[in-house]
Amino acid sequence: MAEKKNQETNQAPEQDLSQILKVRREKLKTLQEAGKDPFTQTKYEVTATAGQIKENFDAMEGQAVSVAGRLMSKRGMGKVSFCDMQDKTGRIQLYARKDEMDEQVYSEFKKYDIGDIVGVEGEVFRTQRGEMSVRCKNVTLLAKSLRPLPEKFHGLTDKELRYRQRYVDLIVNPDVRKNFELRSKFIKHVRDYMDSLGYIEVETPVLNTISGGATARPFITHHNALDIDMYMRIATELPLKRLIVGGMERVYEIGRIFRNEGMDTRHNPEFTTIELYQAYADFHDMMDIAEGVLSTAAEKLLGTYQVEWLGEKIDLTPGWPRLTMAEAVKNVTGLDFMAEPDDAKAVAMAKSIGVELPETADPTWGNALYECFDQKVEETLIQPTFITMYPVEVSPLAKRSPSDPRLTERFEFFICRSELGNAFSELNDPIDQKERFQKQVEMREKGDDEAGMMDEDYINAMEYGMPPTGGMGIGIDRCVMMLTGTDSIRDVILFPTMKPLD
Repeated sequence: MAEKKNQETNQAPEQDLSQILKVRREKLKTLQEAGKDPFTQTKYEVTATAGQIKENFDAMEGQAVSVAGRLMSKRGMGKVSFCDMQDKTGRIQLYARKDEMDEQVYSEFKKYDIGDIVGVEGEVFRTQRGEMSVRCKNVTLLAKSLRPLPEKFHGLTDKELRYRQRYVDLIVNPDVRKNFELRSKFIKHVRDYMDSLGYIEVETPVLNTISGGATARPFITHHNALDIDMYMRIATELPLKRLIVGGMERVYEIGRIFRNEGMDTRHNPEFTTIELYQAYADFHDMMDIAEGVLSTAAEKLLGTYQVEWLGEKIDLTPGWPRLTMAEAVKNVTGLDFMAEPDDAKAVAMAKSIGVELPETADPTWGNALYECFDQKVEETLIQPTFITMYPVEVSPLAKRSPSDPRLTERFEFFICRSELGNAFSELNDPIDQKERFQKQVEMREKGDDEAGMMDEDYINAMEYGMPPTGGMGIGIDRCVMMLTGTDSIRDVILFPTMKPLD
């Protein structure tokens, strides 16, 4: 009877969970012994959804419909029963009256539990209290829920449990589903935007014999047939640029990237990016695309350029500021790196404001400038901002600036202290590229396991001639975090990586 009380009030059961599980399995066994096993049901014809009924009630009132979904609450267990049924579009009330249904069907319906999945044939109508409802004529049990849902007034609030049991999270927290629906719409918008610019979507390998295209620690696996170790990709960059060499002048890929690194609110070991490359373009063209993709997404999907994220009000109106890294550092710290070309003095300038260079980084002007930005400036960037002209030491795949060989034509764009995208005027000099790869190899030998490897085949491809090219990578997950106003990447990845439970 305690389970029945929970059915009627939808409040937390007082009895032990094991007892609830036992009761529900006994109900299933009874149905199976009576030849009414719900798990033998196959297709069920659905003619309307909860959302369609509510949106078109005046036109549908009095019409016969067939709906299906999950029972979320039950009220009144005498001759009249009320239930809330939930499908992908929302909830609709079910009205079941004993004298309007087959007596056996109504009797069985009374025994159904919250969480059970049912199919209902009935008529659209409005109750005396004005509630849009479906008057049940027949109810079919399509799947038996053997576990109780979380108590309705508090729902599934434990974040760790929500991420581990996303299936329950989606059932009891409707806003979660909205976030993932917006994610899907955003990815479609990105595809439509790129396709409209004449880009072609392609697919490149997830497993590679060389880890390259970014500075990150890879996941390593073993290929049994070839008896070799392989790396899960940390970027799609190098294969995509091979396609530029091959004459596919505008390409992009939306795909999963894998980096064997730490986890926090902005990092998950596997995440989604779009990388795109355009022949005869440069990093200025990439800035236009980045701004265009996100500003039009906000306007189209949210109806406004104004969003709130991480406690800040963000304005995505086109016309984002574009600052060189040296300008940004000077604005925040007062240090003018462009006026001091000496390596030792530049490092001393950085240390004077409490900036330290990593042990694996050479004490150069470029590394000092970058670390000042990374440690002192990035945290100040709230509104959408492009930071351009990165030092060559931290940009092994970007083209050097014609006006200053210490810098590269590279940018990253930041919103609310987070980096959302990275782009270059791509390096297309194979001799320079090989030298930079060699520098990465030397850093790797010094113990930097995030440094890149030598990719001889990529050098070989470049030697056939790669046109001037603009390239960019944008983090899909962080963009969705911003558009949904969520503060953790786990809230926009359906199945985030979690530490196994004991």
